[in-house]
Amino acid sequence: MAASVRGIGRIFSRVSPLFILKSPHSKKFPVRIWFQAVSPFLQPGHYMGTKPSLEGDNDALNVSETQVRFKDRPWDYLESEEYIERYGSSPVWADYRRNHKGGIPPQKTRKTCIRGSKICGNACPICRDPNVIIHYQNVKLLQQFISPYTGIVYDPTRTGVCMKQQKQLQIAINTAQDHGLIPFQVPYVDFTGEDYSNSHDAVGCTSTPSALAKGEAWYKWYHRIEPDEKELSKIKRLYKAYLK
Repeated sequence: MAASVRGIGRIFSRVSPLFILKSPHSKKFPVRIWFQAVSPFLQPGHYMGTKPSLEGDNDALNVSETQVRFKDRPWDYLESEEYIERYGSSPVWADYRRNHKGGIPPQKTRKTCIRGSKICGNACPICRDPNVIIHYQNVKLLQQFISPYTGIVYDPTRTGVCMKQQKQLQIAINTAQDHGLIPFQVPYVDFTGEDYSNSHDAVGCTSTPSALAKGEAWYKWYHRIEPDEKELSKIKRLYKAYLK
């Protein structure tokens, strides 16, 4: 039986070079055959009598369409059924837990989740969802990262956002506050005790000192200073071309 199987394998290998036969020295003797070698005209969906499925292609098209649809207006994603089904009424970072070694979490989040075309495992809440786009007009998303009690932006160790996205969040929040889209509290300063009159000495005119009025020097000890002759000669030689 083994000899007949080997002979069949040799015949098929001559017909098509893509035929694969397991080594006879292997412990597992069953033979694996590529159906593409037997019939190279069959599509991958037709192997082993399976029907070609279009569900994967349709899902990919739907994902690309949603990304294009929410790219220009990212704030519409937070009101869509897809967002409500995935997050509900919770923030995007509510169910996020970062993988780390040991029982003590790291003091800082990772620098970035996407490096080139590579995405790290368990990406941050913003990098894992391509429809979550940071924009200064996406107010509902930005408010999820601001404390409603203090108005301070949450620390990335609490939200799990990577440092790159945290910087983008801070810039977008500051821009939204400048445009008046997000309210913020300005500290109150009481100026009632300040003196804005011109009667005090810091604003009024200073009288001429008596020393200058008499023609004397401002400092009485100024004329008693005698410079060092050596230092004076050095300075004269250094600036001889500029002295008249």
